[in-house]
Amino acid sequence: MKRFGNLYDKIYDLENIRLAHKNARKHKTKYKEVRMVDKNPEFYFKQIQDMLKNKTFRNGEYSIFTRKFYSKERVIYKLPYFSDRIIHHCILQVIGPIWNSVFIRNTFSSIKNRGIKDAVLRIKKTLHEHPDLDYCLKIDIKKFYPSVNHDILKGIIAKKIKDKDLLWLLNEIIDSASGVPIGNYLSQYFGNLYLSYFDHYSKEILKAKYYYRYCDDIVVLSNSKEKLRELLKAMRIKVDPLRVTIKENWQIFPIDKRGIDFLGYVFFKNHILIRKAIKQRFIKNLIKIAKSDILPSTKVTSGSMSFVGWMKLANTRNLVKKYFTKNVQSLVIKYGVSKRSVKNAA
Repeated sequence: MKRFGNLYDKIYDLENIRLAHKNARKHKTKYKEVRMVDKNPEFYFKQIQDMLKNKTFRNGEYSIFTRKFYSKERVIYKLPYFSDRIIHHCILQVIGPIWNSVFIRNTFSSIKNRGIKDAVLRIKKTLHEHPDLDYCLKIDIKKFYPSVNHDILKGIIAKKIKDKDLLWLLNEIIDSASGVPIGNYLSQYFGNLYLSYFDHYSKEILKAKYYYRYCDDIVVLSNSKEKLRELLKAMRIKVDPLRVTIKENWQIFPIDKRGIDFLGYVFFKNHILIRKAIKQRFIKNLIKIAKSDILPSTKVTSGSMSFVGWMKLANTRNLVKKYFTKNVQSLVIKYGVSKRSVKNAA
């Protein structure tokens, strides 16, 4: 296995730092720290370069808070924009392509061009092209991010990276909190790396051909319930050295009867629906806007209109007709949403 060195000086190259700031500041231009850097960027870029070059960088203090994602509450760790979040981008711009080469094609989340849309289209294509795939195994890892073992993660990273200075920097970030903190720019990449060789083992040794992973949620399709049971046994053994466990709420079920609840959608062989909880939240928000005489906030309006993208991936003609067209068509001009986008959503 090829290991890469001579990477660290590329990370603190001024051009790389400039690009990191450009990428890190997207959609964050109102942040106080972003405005601070924008006022005198070269001064702050030189500071970042010096702290990396001289290895004086120390991980910043986290702001820790909880946020509800659908029915789950998660603890979020937020780092200062300067210098931590810029440095995270500096790192990933250099070693992202190296790490991407480790991932199987059906690993998604925080990988360029491999988000929810890509995952949905690939699963949809598989179900269409292989109608004999009657069963699904659905699993996820128990408290995955808090359970990530630092020594094991460092060992996995060292399989591809041999640059000692870069390993020092990555270790500084890894050891800044227990597990892998949700909220760090690098965290989902660390999570993907942690399970990357488990992915390879599942596909290449256990022959789980139709295997899909998004973060710690895994779906495997098969034409045999028995094969999936055997696969689950082997996967439980394989994750043990990683010191994580598969949740006990794993499921093996017929796709036609239940559908695959994954990524906010429910997949059947011939159609895709939007998860009920997401649909209900959207409808509630939409009716609230339609009944209001007050201009809704940008956050509420853009959140509802972005739902168009979700609907385009699913079979939602009836949903559009019943709620979206009825309540929003009268508002499309007022809120700057084209009638074509409403029509195309169906």
